[in-house]
Amino acid sequence: MSLEQTINTAMKTAMLAKAEAELRALRAIKAAVLVAKTAEGATGELTEADEQKMLQKLAKQRKDSIEIFRQQNRVDLAVKEEEELAVIERYLPKQLSEAELRAEVSAIIASVGASGPADMGKVMGAATKQLAGKADGKAISALVKELLTK
Repeated sequence: MSLEQTINTAMKTAMLAKAEAELRALRAIKAAVLVAKTAEGATGELTEADEQKMLQKLAKQRKDSIEIFRQQNRVDLAVKEEEELAVIERYLPKQLSEAELRAEVSAIIASVGASGPADMGKVMGAATKQLAGKADGKAISALVKELLTK
């Protein structure tokens, strides 16, 4: 079943349960799917990779908003974003833990043959392809930088 069908089914359930926060997040996902399907050059169908990218983008937007709202002491808005983020994350693949990410990045560094900070571009290219959807880009970048400067 495609993401769009899954979201439509979940929306019906959320409407019946009167789950306002869940419905808000599901509507945001559905809107993003429709925009992606009707974008210029789109084929009208989304691949699973496109769906994952779109969900990651939505999750990143929510995380950035939460950070900004917390800095500005707008806890009420941050809570709404956190509720939506929790729903969006249900449809994303399981994220790697810190230890798993460290092991994966170390293996990538060894396979690429990187020896110092000058090789960061090579490592990041391989890491972002291999870990797409499994870890946040900022976390990958910070870990690569840390491991290469040792």
